[in-house]
Parts: sequence; structure tokens; C-alpha cells
Amino acid sequence: MKKFIIILFILSVVSPVFAQSSQTDDIYYVNVSIERIYPSARGYVIQYLKHGGGFGTIGVPNEWFTLAVNKAEIMNLQPGKDWPTMSIFYRNGEFSYIRLHVHRLKSHSTWGNLPQGIDVNRFFANGDTLNIEY
Repeated sequence: MKKFIIILFILSVVSPVFAQSSQTDDIYYVNVSIERIYPSARGYVIQYLKHGGGFGTIGVPNEWFTLAVNKAEIMNLQPGKDWPTMSIFYRNGEFSYIRLHVHRLKSHSTWGNLPQGIDVNRFFANGDTLNIEY
């Protein structure tokens, strides 16, 4: 009985090592500062700061925030002077997930309103992926 317990203990210690070695996904993320967030009927239009200077604009569809699709998440920042950011996660070189870190109060200067009648469809044309310029 003691041998069985010792063997069981050794297997329980060694087996996670082999389970971890089977993971071959290459996961990384890029963090980008958000300048303005515009809620719309289709989702969020986000104006962000490019690393080389200038601004870029992307659209994050509302469907991505549902459990069925689960490609986006909004995280509220704690009160303070933190500036909103978005983290774009990639798995094996392809877009996987986006996380928006935003101010909880819509009165913050980074939240904006789109002018009535503006066509936002061009920001949501990519469908299932996110094409962002850094």
C-alpha cells in the first residue's frame, strides 16, 4: 500500500510537467493608448495613438463583448489619473482578443459622442478580426 501511495504521489508531481510541455501557442499582446472612445449602435469606435505618431481609428463590434463570441472585454479603471488603454492579444500571430481599460464615468474627456448621421460602417468592415496599425 505504501508503494502505491508513493507511486501515485510521484505521478501527481511529474504529470503537470508533461502537460505544460504540450502547449505550443505563441501568445503576446500590444498595449496602445486610447485618445477617444465613441459609443455607437454597432459598437465602440476607438481613436488611438500610433507608436510612430498620429492617430488611428478602429471599431470594436458589440457582438464581441458577448459570451458567445468573447473577443472583447471592458475593464473600468480605478478613480485617478490613469489614461485609458487597450490591450490587443495575439495568438500564433493572429488577432485573438481585445481588452479596453476605460474610465467608468462617461463624463471623462476620453468619452465622446459621434455627430448624428455619421457613417461608422467603415470601422466595422473587418468582421471577425481586428486590423490595427501601430
